Amino acid sequence: MAELQQQTELNLVLHEINRDLLLEYNKEIAKEIRLSGSEEELRAFRYIQEQLESFGLTTELTFNEAYISIPLRAELWVGGSSFKAITHSMSAQVEQLNTELRFLDLEQVDENFKEGQRINSAVIVHGLANWTTIHRLQQQGVKAIIFINSGAYTHEMIVSSVWGNPTREDDGYPAIPVLSVNKADGEQIKSLISVCDGDSVEVTLHAEVRTGWVKIPTLIAEIRGMVEPESFILFSGHVDSWHYGAMDNGSANAVMVEVARVLSLHRHSLRRSVRFAFWSGHSHGRYAGSALYSDLHWEDLQENGVLHINIDSVGAKGASDLAAANTMAETKGLCEQAIRTVTYEPFRGSPFGRSGDQSFWGAGLPSAFMGLSYQPQGWFGWWWHTTEDTLDKIDRDVLARDCKVYAAAVYHAASSPIIPIDQRSAVQTLSDRIGYYAELAGEHIDFSHITSRVQHLQAVTDRFYERVERGSLPNTSVREVNRTILALSRWLVPINYVQGSRYDHDLAGSHVLVPALAEAEQLAAATEGSEAFYRLRTSLVRQVNRIGYEIKQAILLVAESERHAHSN
Repeated sequence: MAELQQQTELNLVLHEINRDLLLEYNKEIAKEIRLSGSEEELRAFRYIQEQLESFGLTTELTFNEAYISIPLRAELWVGGSSFKAITHSMSAQVEQLNTELRFLDLEQVDENFKEGQRINSAVIVHGLANWTTIHRLQQQGVKAIIFINSGAYTHEMIVSSVWGNPTREDDGYPAIPVLSVNKADGEQIKSLISVCDGDSVEVTLHAEVRTGWVKIPTLIAEIRGMVEPESFILFSGHVDSWHYGAMDNGSANAVMVEVARVLSLHRHSLRRSVRFAFWSGHSHGRYAGSALYSDLHWEDLQENGVLHINIDSVGAKGASDLAAANTMAETKGLCEQAIRTVTYEPFRGSPFGRSGDQSFWGAGLPSAFMGLSYQPQGWFGWWWHTTEDTLDKIDRDVLARDCKVYAAAVYHAASSPIIPIDQRSAVQTLSDRIGYYAELAGEHIDFSHITSRVQHLQAVTDRFYERVERGSLPNTSVREVNRTILALSRWLVPINYVQGSRYDHDLAGSHVLVPALAEAEQLAAATEGSEAFYRLRTSLVRQVNRIGYEIKQAILLVAESERHAHSN
């Protein structure tokens, strides 16, 4: 009966989604370029705030210092010819650099330049500007890097690895200038190099970037739940943009505003609170806004946060692929159900990388979604991070569809009596990954105690969910069950997703599950008895201790929940 009532209420919520309002919000937000910390961005924040307050929501607009980098101007001359180029957020500045330029095939770089050899020139390479390539090449003495993008337009990027504001220990910033050119110009530059003796040509370049501490806004609004108001679903997206950013991220902001409007009309059916968070510093500060919020509200997030639902770049023309949206194992069911409620599109899900305002893993919040709808060939479209991200790229029907999926996910997470997070899947993820690392480590590291503990955790977690699924529970038991689910997240999310301290932020980039044990891959490749082997083994022993103890705590809390249930 309760499920039927919830579905009926959800149908009413989805029926309320208004295509015309979505486009109106999108148009208003994307009418100016919204650089982090700019007046134009603040006007977009103020507009969003006005809309939310008109729905009866209480809002809070705060400002905090963030390390922001705005690329201003680039100039490039190769062989005496001028080429259009852009530089990037967090690139090193250079007034004028004169050097040799050579083309580098990144797939062959390790063969051509053995360890210890120096390149000592500027290089031009294929791909989007990224920290991994930059770090690799500047260690080999490269003086500047020019990236050849794959289409007619250059893509704006941030080229550091530091997540949010830096600390005194962070060094993940380029020490060299970084530029990008489009495909046609890149091929012409390559042809100039190929006709020169010695496979190099003279290059002169200029890169101007404004990097420093800037006050950026964060806007928070909340719809209070009726039963567990202290618990909240965090629904977030960034407002800052590259160029007009109609898709990235104006369309997402429009969806957030419309979901807030509709849920404000149905707040009586929300068990938990929904907290809407609008960030700055995503594009120009490597997720500075969400990282700051995590830093300043860590305890509240750890104690009361249920789930983080993120939204980015939705509603685009031709965005027909919903199957690859990001999900954790424990939130896949929630994502799948939301998509199935709106469309028959099959859902397989994609694992999270270390990107996209996922600043809350340390506090133990599971994540659902980041982007949602992609082009058939993958990603968000050729106009992503270019001057062409304009309103003509938005499809009103696709935008409404995506809005309904997010509304369904947020509503279900906030209204279901039992929090829709399946910790059995999180434990299975952990079990699979530990088994993989144990096999790699072989006899060099004793994984037996954490392997047995994971099996124990699987057993108690399975029994916990069997009890939950047997039938209806009194409201006091529902609260206890939800507390256990949240407490499990506080252990399992950091184990599965955090490499360093849960109070800090890991670097941006690729991500592997249970990253604290990922050195098992390096240990397997190291020569036994070498310096590297002993160092890796020492590090892994310590991480095995950490993971083993944290799994033990997860077992104890589920066991305690079971004892409490039997005593009642």
